[in-house]
Amino acid sequence: MPTFTPSRLTLARKRRGLTLVQLADAVGLSVRSLSAYENGRQEPGPPTRQRLAAALDLPEAFLAAGDVDEIPVDAVSFRAASKLTAGQRDTARSAGRIALMLADWIERRFHLPEPDVPSLPSLDPETAAEVVRARWGLGVAPLGNLVRLLEAHGVRVFSLAADCAAVDAFSFVWHRLPYVLLNTAKTGERGRFDAAHELGHLVLHSEHRIPQGPDAEQEANRFAAAFLMPRAAVLAGGLAGAGIDRILTAKQTWRVAAMALTHRLHELDLLTDWGYRTACVDLSRRGYRTSEPGGIARETSPLLDAVFQTLRAEGTTPADIARDLHITVAELNRHVFGLIPTAISGGGLRGGSDRPKLTLVTERGS
Repeated sequence: MPTFTPSRLTLARKRRGLTLVQLADAVGLSVRSLSAYENGRQEPGPPTRQRLAAALDLPEAFLAAGDVDEIPVDAVSFRAASKLTAGQRDTARSAGRIALMLADWIERRFHLPEPDVPSLPSLDPETAAEVVRARWGLGVAPLGNLVRLLEAHGVRVFSLAADCAAVDAFSFVWHRLPYVLLNTAKTGERGRFDAAHELGHLVLHSEHRIPQGPDAEQEANRFAAAFLMPRAAVLAGGLAGAGIDRILTAKQTWRVAAMALTHRLHELDLLTDWGYRTACVDLSRRGYRTSEPGGIARETSPLLDAVFQTLRAEGTTPADIARDLHITVAELNRHVFGLIPTAISGGGLRGGSDRPKLTLVTERGS
Protein backbone atom coordinates (compact mmCIF):
# COMPACT_ATOMS: atom_id res chain seq x y z
CA MET A 1 0.00 0.00 0.00
CA PRO A 2 1.42 3.42 -0.96
CA THR A 3 1.81 5.85 1.91
CA PHE A 4 2.44 8.96 -0.16
CA THR A 5 1.66 10.15 -3.71
CA PRO A 6 3.65 13.21 -4.88
CA SER A 7 1.07 14.36 -7.44
CA ARG A 8 -1.56 14.43 -4.69
CA LEU A 9 0.53 16.78 -2.59
CA THR A 10 0.94 19.14 -5.55
CA LEU A 11 -2.78 19.01 -6.28
CA ALA A 12 -3.70 19.69 -2.65
CA ARG A 13 -1.24 22.58 -2.36
CA LYS A 14 -2.58 24.24 -5.51
CA ARG A 15 -6.15 23.56 -4.42
CA ARG A 16 -5.46 25.64 -1.32
CA GLY A 17 -3.81 28.39 -3.37
CA LEU A 18 -0.46 27.97 -1.61
CA THR A 19 3.01 28.40 -3.01
CA LEU A 20 5.83 26.07 -2.04
CA VAL A 21 7.17 28.75 0.29
CA GLN A 22 3.80 29.30 1.99
CA LEU A 23 3.14 25.61 2.59
CA ALA A 24 6.70 24.99 3.74
CA ASP A 25 6.39 27.82 6.28
CA ALA A 26 3.02 26.52 7.48
CA VAL A 27 4.38 23.02 8.07
CA GLY A 28 7.85 23.97 9.30
CA LEU A 29 9.74 22.51 6.36
CA SER A 30 12.40 23.80 4.04
CA VAL A 31 11.28 24.63 0.53
CA ARG A 32 13.92 22.22 -0.70
CA SER A 33 12.38 19.33 1.25
CA LEU A 34 8.84 20.16 0.16
CA SER A 35 9.95 20.39 -3.47
CA ALA A 36 11.64 17.00 -3.12
CA TYR A 37 8.38 15.52 -1.80
CA GLU A 38 6.40 16.90 -4.75
CA ASN A 39 9.00 15.70 -7.24
CA GLY A 40 9.09 12.22 -5.74
CA ARG A 41 12.76 12.41 -4.79
CA GLN A 42 11.98 11.99 -1.09
CA GLU A 43 9.04 10.68 0.91
CA PRO A 44 7.84 12.43 4.06
CA GLY A 45 7.65 10.43 7.27
CA PRO A 46 4.38 9.91 9.16
CA PRO A 47 4.65 13.04 11.37
CA THR A 48 5.34 15.23 8.32
CA ARG A 49 2.46 13.69 6.37
CA GLN A 50 0.16 14.46 9.28
CA ARG A 51 1.32 18.09 9.39
CA LEU A 52 0.91 18.45 5.63
CA ALA A 53 -2.63 17.04 5.71
CA ALA A 54 -3.59 19.33 8.57
CA ALA A 55 -2.20 22.40 6.80
CA LEU A 56 -4.06 21.45 3.62
CA ASP A 57 -7.34 20.70 5.44
CA LEU A 58 -7.58 17.25 3.90
CA PRO A 59 -7.48 13.74 5.34
CA GLU A 60 -4.05 12.16 5.33
CA ALA A 61 -5.49 9.43 3.07
CA PHE A 62 -5.80 12.01 0.28
CA LEU A 63 -2.00 12.20 0.07
CA ALA A 64 -1.69 8.41 -0.24
CA ALA A 65 -4.41 7.69 -2.81
CA GLY A 66 -3.85 7.02 -6.52
CA ASP A 67 -1.78 9.21 -8.81
CA VAL A 68 -3.61 12.13 -10.46
CA ASP A 69 -3.06 14.01 -13.69
CA GLU A 70 -3.55 17.76 -13.72
CA ILE A 71 -6.03 19.36 -16.07
CA PRO A 72 -3.82 20.94 -18.76
CA VAL A 73 -3.76 24.73 -18.77
CA ASP A 74 -4.38 24.85 -22.52
CA ALA A 75 -7.55 22.77 -22.16
CA VAL A 76 -9.31 25.29 -19.93
CA SER A 77 -11.34 28.28 -21.05
CA PHE A 78 -10.41 30.91 -18.47
CA ARG A 79 -12.25 34.19 -18.95
CA ALA A 80 -9.88 37.21 -18.94
CA ALA A 81 -6.98 34.84 -18.34
CA SER A 82 -4.45 37.70 -18.50
CA LYS A 83 -6.04 39.22 -15.37
CA LEU A 84 -5.67 36.01 -13.35
CA THR A 85 -2.50 35.14 -11.48
CA ALA A 86 -0.89 31.76 -12.00
CA GLY A 87 -1.97 30.89 -8.47
CA GLN A 88 -5.61 31.75 -9.19
CA ARG A 89 -5.55 29.60 -12.32
CA ASP A 90 -3.94 26.74 -10.40
CA THR A 91 -6.52 26.96 -7.61
CA ALA A 92 -9.38 26.82 -10.11
CA ARG A 93 -7.86 23.96 -12.13
CA SER A 94 -7.25 22.01 -8.95
CA ALA A 95 -10.84 22.59 -7.88
CA GLY A 96 -11.83 21.23 -11.27
CA ARG A 97 -9.69 18.16 -10.63
CA ILE A 98 -11.54 17.48 -7.37
CA ALA A 99 -14.80 17.82 -9.29
CA LEU A 100 -13.51 15.23 -11.77
CA MET A 101 -12.92 12.80 -8.90
CA LEU A 102 -16.50 13.30 -7.75
CA ALA A 103 -17.77 12.96 -11.32
CA ASP A 104 -15.97 9.63 -11.67
CA TRP A 105 -17.45 8.46 -8.36
CA ILE A 106 -20.95 9.33 -9.59
CA GLU A 107 -20.39 7.78 -13.05
CA ARG A 108 -19.57 4.44 -11.44
CA ARG A 109 -22.91 4.43 -9.64
CA PHE A 110 -25.36 6.09 -12.05
CA HIS A 111 -26.11 6.06 -15.75
CA LEU A 112 -25.88 9.73 -16.72
CA PRO A 113 -27.00 11.36 -19.99
CA GLU A 114 -24.60 10.82 -22.88
CA PRO A 115 -22.82 13.91 -24.25
CA ASP A 116 -24.71 15.63 -27.05
CA VAL A 117 -22.72 18.81 -27.61
CA PRO A 118 -21.98 19.40 -31.29
CA SER A 119 -18.54 20.58 -32.33
CA LEU A 120 -19.01 23.49 -34.74
CA PRO A 121 -15.62 25.23 -35.01
CA SER A 122 -16.19 26.39 -38.59
CA LEU A 123 -19.42 28.27 -37.88
CA ASP A 124 -19.80 31.84 -36.73
CA PRO A 125 -21.17 32.09 -33.15
CA GLU A 126 -24.65 33.29 -34.19
CA THR A 127 -25.16 30.40 -36.59
CA ALA A 128 -23.66 27.90 -34.15
CA ALA A 129 -26.15 28.98 -31.49
CA GLU A 130 -29.02 28.51 -33.93
CA VAL A 131 -27.75 25.04 -34.86
CA VAL A 132 -27.48 23.95 -31.22
CA ARG A 133 -30.98 25.23 -30.48
CA ALA A 134 -32.32 23.36 -33.51
CA ARG A 135 -30.49 20.15 -32.64
CA TRP A 136 -31.76 20.26 -29.08
CA GLY A 137 -35.33 21.07 -30.20
CA LEU A 138 -35.46 24.40 -28.37
CA GLY A 139 -37.00 26.59 -31.04
CA VAL A 140 -36.60 30.29 -30.30
CA ALA A 141 -38.46 30.47 -26.98
CA PRO A 142 -36.86 31.72 -23.75
CA LEU A 143 -34.90 28.97 -22.00
CA GLY A 144 -35.49 27.51 -18.55
CA ASN A 145 -32.79 26.30 -16.17
CA LEU A 146 -29.51 26.42 -18.13
CA VAL A 147 -27.76 24.00 -15.78
CA ARG A 148 -30.57 21.47 -16.28
CA LEU A 149 -30.37 21.97 -20.04
CA LEU A 150 -26.62 21.37 -20.15
CA GLU A 151 -26.87 18.32 -17.91
CA ALA A 152 -29.68 16.85 -20.00
CA HIS A 153 -27.31 16.95 -22.97
CA GLY A 154 -24.44 15.27 -21.19
CA VAL A 155 -22.47 18.21 -19.82
CA ARG A 156 -21.20 17.58 -16.29
CA VAL A 157 -21.79 20.78 -14.31
CA PHE A 158 -20.23 21.56 -10.93
CA SER A 159 -19.86 24.66 -8.80
CA LEU A 160 -16.65 26.56 -8.23
CA ALA A 161 -15.56 26.84 -4.62
CA ALA A 162 -15.70 30.25 -2.97
CA ASP A 163 -11.91 30.44 -2.91
CA CYS A 164 -12.02 30.56 -6.73
CA ALA A 165 -13.98 33.83 -6.69
CA ALA A 166 -11.65 35.47 -9.20
CA VAL A 167 -12.84 33.00 -11.86
CA ASP A 168 -16.34 33.46 -13.31
CA ALA A 169 -16.55 30.00 -14.85
CA PHE A 170 -14.56 27.63 -17.01
CA SER A 171 -15.05 24.56 -19.16
CA PHE A 172 -12.99 21.74 -20.61
CA VAL A 173 -13.28 18.27 -22.12
CA TRP A 174 -11.86 15.35 -20.16
CA HIS A 175 -11.87 11.83 -21.63
CA ARG A 176 -14.47 12.95 -24.18
CA LEU A 177 -16.83 14.28 -21.53
CA PRO A 178 -17.60 18.03 -21.41
CA TYR A 179 -17.38 19.81 -18.05
CA VAL A 180 -18.50 23.25 -16.90
CA LEU A 181 -17.70 24.80 -13.52
CA LEU A 182 -19.71 27.84 -12.45
CA ASN A 183 -19.06 30.51 -9.84
CA THR A 184 -22.18 30.59 -7.64
CA ALA A 185 -21.46 34.02 -6.16
CA LYS A 186 -22.70 35.78 -9.30
CA THR A 187 -26.29 36.88 -9.93
CA GLY A 188 -28.74 34.37 -11.38
CA GLU A 189 -28.72 36.22 -14.70
CA ARG A 190 -24.93 36.33 -14.81
CA GLY A 191 -24.77 32.63 -13.99
CA ARG A 192 -27.03 31.82 -16.93
CA PHE A 193 -24.86 33.86 -19.28
CA ASP A 194 -21.73 32.18 -17.88
CA ALA A 195 -23.27 28.75 -18.53
CA ALA A 196 -24.16 29.72 -22.11
CA HIS A 197 -20.70 31.26 -22.57
CA GLU A 198 -19.01 28.02 -21.54
CA LEU A 199 -21.31 26.05 -23.84
CA GLY A 200 -20.05 28.35 -26.57
CA HIS A 201 -16.47 27.33 -25.81
CA LEU A 202 -17.40 23.65 -25.91
CA VAL A 203 -19.20 24.07 -29.24
CA LEU A 204 -16.73 26.40 -30.94
CA HIS A 205 -13.33 25.69 -29.42
CA SER A 206 -13.04 22.34 -27.68
CA GLU A 207 -11.92 20.23 -30.63
CA HIS A 208 -9.37 22.06 -32.74
CA ARG A 209 -8.61 25.33 -30.97
CA ILE A 210 -7.23 26.32 -27.60
CA PRO A 211 -10.24 27.95 -25.87
CA GLN A 212 -8.37 31.04 -24.71
CA GLY A 213 -7.60 34.57 -25.81
CA PRO A 214 -9.65 37.67 -26.64
CA ASP A 215 -11.03 36.28 -29.92
CA ALA A 216 -12.23 33.06 -28.29
CA GLU A 217 -13.84 35.00 -25.44
CA GLN A 218 -15.61 37.36 -27.82
CA GLU A 219 -16.92 34.42 -29.84
CA ALA A 220 -18.17 32.67 -26.69
CA ASN A 221 -19.92 35.89 -25.62
CA ARG A 222 -21.59 36.23 -29.00
CA PHE A 223 -22.68 32.59 -28.85
CA ALA A 224 -24.13 33.07 -25.36
CA ALA A 225 -26.10 36.14 -26.41
CA ALA A 226 -27.48 34.41 -29.49
CA PHE A 227 -28.26 31.22 -27.58
CA LEU A 228 -30.14 33.01 -24.79
CA MET A 229 -31.73 35.68 -26.99
CA PRO A 230 -32.30 34.24 -30.50
CA ARG A 231 -32.21 36.77 -33.30
CA ALA A 232 -35.61 35.87 -34.79
CA ALA A 233 -37.47 36.07 -31.49
CA VAL A 234 -35.82 39.28 -30.34
CA LEU A 235 -36.45 40.96 -33.70
CA ALA A 236 -40.10 39.95 -33.43
CA GLY A 237 -40.39 41.26 -29.90
CA GLY A 238 -41.18 44.88 -30.74
CA LEU A 239 -38.08 46.22 -28.98
CA ALA A 240 -36.83 48.64 -31.64
CA GLY A 241 -35.79 51.83 -29.88
CA ALA A 242 -36.74 50.33 -26.50
CA GLY A 243 -36.38 52.53 -23.45
CA ILE A 244 -35.33 51.42 -19.98
CA ASP A 245 -38.79 50.32 -18.84
CA ARG A 246 -39.29 48.07 -21.86
CA ILE A 247 -35.80 46.64 -21.48
CA LEU A 248 -36.40 45.84 -17.81
CA THR A 249 -39.67 44.13 -18.68
CA ALA A 250 -38.17 42.14 -21.56
CA LYS A 251 -35.16 40.99 -19.55
CA GLN A 252 -37.55 39.11 -17.26
CA THR A 253 -38.86 37.17 -20.27
CA TRP A 254 -35.40 36.16 -21.42
CA ARG A 255 -34.02 35.83 -17.87
CA VAL A 256 -30.88 37.73 -18.74
CA ALA A 257 -29.11 40.76 -17.29
CA ALA A 258 -30.46 44.15 -18.36
CA MET A 259 -27.04 45.10 -19.74
CA ALA A 260 -26.83 41.86 -21.73
CA LEU A 261 -30.22 42.47 -23.34
CA THR A 262 -29.29 46.09 -24.08
CA HIS A 263 -26.09 44.96 -25.78
CA ARG A 264 -28.03 42.37 -27.77
CA LEU A 265 -30.53 44.98 -28.95
CA HIS A 266 -27.67 47.17 -30.12
CA GLU A 267 -25.99 44.19 -31.80
CA LEU A 268 -29.21 43.52 -33.73
CA ASP A 269 -29.54 47.21 -34.72
CA LEU A 270 -32.66 47.66 -32.61
CA LEU A 271 -30.90 50.41 -30.66
CA THR A 272 -28.88 53.20 -32.23
CA ASP A 273 -25.43 54.01 -30.87
CA TRP A 274 -26.94 56.95 -29.01
CA GLY A 275 -29.83 54.86 -27.69
CA TYR A 276 -27.42 52.18 -26.54
CA ARG A 277 -25.16 54.62 -24.70
CA THR A 278 -28.14 56.34 -23.10
CA ALA A 279 -29.62 53.06 -21.92
CA CYS A 280 -26.28 51.89 -20.49
CA VAL A 281 -25.83 55.14 -18.56
CA ASP A 282 -29.35 54.94 -17.16
CA LEU A 283 -28.97 51.29 -16.21
CA SER A 284 -25.65 52.05 -14.49
CA ARG A 285 -27.32 54.77 -12.43
CA ARG A 286 -29.93 52.23 -11.31
CA GLY A 287 -27.29 49.69 -10.25
CA TYR A 288 -27.51 47.30 -13.17
CA ARG A 289 -23.84 47.43 -14.18
CA THR A 290 -22.57 45.63 -11.09
CA SER A 291 -25.69 43.80 -9.91
CA GLU A 292 -29.21 42.87 -10.98
CA PRO A 293 -31.79 44.52 -8.69
CA GLY A 294 -34.80 42.25 -8.21
CA GLY A 295 -33.09 39.53 -10.21
CA ILE A 296 -33.80 35.82 -10.52
CA ALA A 297 -32.60 33.09 -8.18
CA ARG A 298 -29.28 31.42 -8.88
CA GLU A 299 -29.71 28.17 -10.81
CA THR A 300 -28.47 24.93 -9.31
CA SER A 301 -27.98 21.36 -10.53
CA PRO A 302 -31.07 19.13 -10.82
CA LEU A 303 -28.84 16.17 -11.71
CA LEU A 304 -26.70 16.44 -8.58
CA ASP A 305 -29.82 16.99 -6.51
CA ALA A 306 -31.28 13.75 -7.94
CA VAL A 307 -28.01 11.93 -7.21
CA PHE A 308 -28.02 12.98 -3.57
CA GLN A 309 -31.72 12.22 -3.12
CA THR A 310 -31.15 8.70 -4.46
CA LEU A 311 -28.11 8.19 -2.26
CA ARG A 312 -30.00 9.47 0.75
CA ALA A 313 -32.78 6.95 0.10
CA GLU A 314 -30.15 4.18 -0.01
CA GLY A 315 -28.58 5.32 3.23
CA THR A 316 -25.39 6.72 1.73
CA THR A 317 -24.16 9.73 3.68
CA PRO A 318 -22.07 12.71 2.57
CA ALA A 319 -19.38 11.39 4.91
CA ASP A 320 -19.37 8.12 2.93
CA ILE A 321 -18.81 9.98 -0.32
CA ALA A 322 -16.14 12.22 1.18
CA ARG A 323 -14.39 9.20 2.68
CA ASP A 324 -14.30 7.47 -0.69
CA LEU A 325 -12.79 10.59 -2.26
CA HIS A 326 -10.44 11.20 0.69
CA ILE A 327 -11.73 14.73 1.17
CA THR A 328 -13.80 16.49 3.82
CA VAL A 329 -17.57 16.91 3.61
CA ALA A 330 -17.03 20.67 3.50
CA GLU A 331 -14.76 20.29 0.48
CA LEU A 332 -17.32 18.04 -1.20
CA ASN A 333 -20.08 20.58 -0.70
CA ARG A 334 -18.05 23.33 -2.37
CA HIS A 335 -18.31 21.53 -5.71
CA VAL A 336 -22.00 20.58 -5.69
CA PHE A 337 -23.80 23.93 -5.37
CA GLY A 338 -24.10 23.42 -1.60
CA LEU A 339 -26.61 20.59 -2.16
CA ILE A 340 -25.20 18.21 0.42
CA PRO A 341 -27.78 17.67 3.18
CA THR A 342 -26.35 18.29 6.61
CA ALA A 343 -28.15 15.50 8.45
CA ILE A 344 -28.27 12.08 6.80
CA SER A 345 -27.97 8.78 8.61
CA GLY A 346 -27.36 5.45 7.01
CA GLY A 347 -24.91 2.86 5.86
CA GLY A 348 -23.28 1.44 2.77
CA LEU A 349 -22.62 2.60 -0.74
CA ARG A 350 -24.22 1.29 -3.88
CA GLY A 351 -21.89 -1.04 -5.74
CA GLY A 352 -21.83 -3.33 -8.73
CA SER A 353 -23.36 -2.72 -12.15
CA ASP A 354 -26.95 -2.08 -11.02
CA ARG A 355 -26.73 1.64 -11.64
CA PRO A 356 -29.87 3.79 -11.62
CA LYS A 357 -30.41 5.87 -14.72
CA LEU A 358 -30.89 9.59 -14.22
CA THR A 359 -33.02 11.31 -16.83
CA LEU A 360 -33.45 15.07 -16.97
CA VAL A 361 -36.53 16.34 -18.78
CA THR A 362 -36.09 19.85 -20.15
CA GLU A 363 -38.94 22.18 -20.86
CA ARG A 364 -38.67 25.55 -22.52
CA GLY A 365 -40.27 27.38 -19.64
CA SER A 366 -38.87 25.32 -16.78
